[in-house]
Amino acid sequence: MISMKPVLLFIILTLSLGLKAQTGSMDTLSLNDNAYKFSVKKLIVPSALVSYGVLSLTVDGLKTLNKSTRHESSEHITPGAKIDNYMQYAPAVAVYGLNLAGVKGKHNFKDRTIIYATSQLVSAALVLPTKHLVHEERPDGSNNLSFPSGHTATAFSSAQFMFREYKDSNFWLSISGYPIAAMTGIYRVFNDKHWVGDVVAGAGIGILSTEIAYWLFPVTSKLFASKKDKGAFSLVPFYQSKNIGLTIIKTF
Repeated sequence: MISMKPVLLFIILTLSLGLKAQTGSMDTLSLNDNAYKFSVKKLIVPSALVSYGVLSLTVDGLKTLNKSTRHESSEHITPGAKIDNYMQYAPAVAVYGLNLAGVKGKHNFKDRTIIYATSQLVSAALVLPTKHLVHEERPDGSNNLSFPSGHTATAFSSAQFMFREYKDSNFWLSISGYPIAAMTGIYRVFNDKHWVGDVVAGAGIGILSTEIAYWLFPVTSKLFASKKDKGAFSLVPFYQSKNIGLTIIKTF
């Protein structure tokens, strides 16, 4: 069973930051900004990744690669290793930590939380049904919910979120979440929970989920808009295995 500790830690951190955050719009971009506009170019990378993952389910050469990679990584398998449970949230937690330390991203606390929550909900909406539809057996035989990798989707949605928040102000900082996301996927293979194709598809879904969240922000932001809203606001999604939920806190 997947540990809930990383989820609880993320919720606690986000709530603690929320109690200090003001939801004013002084750090918010105009809703007409290009950051929220749909772009076909931004579909290229996630589409390629997801396509590879889908092909790995049926193409003999890619299926063989899945099995050979598992064989090669078998010496690294560590039963009970849980670092991937924590790493998947690290880039998103870093965004909140950096903002608390004064390294501003594109959005204030409320708006970035709406965006991140949306990305996680979109990711879950794509990952969970697909797992049950594809019904692919995990390498360790524990169940038939291997494709795609939910941990990797979460990790890359978080990394893409970090990229989007900092790419214009600090490019090198903005891409620092991707190695962590990649390691999350690698550990899913090392832990014998996923095939390579599952991880690649999860990465594509994660990136796509965050892009969708930014495109939807002009709509989702209106759901929480209020002229008298000056309190602290925190909206925290959690998604683990078959469980999905949302924690909301607001002070007046």
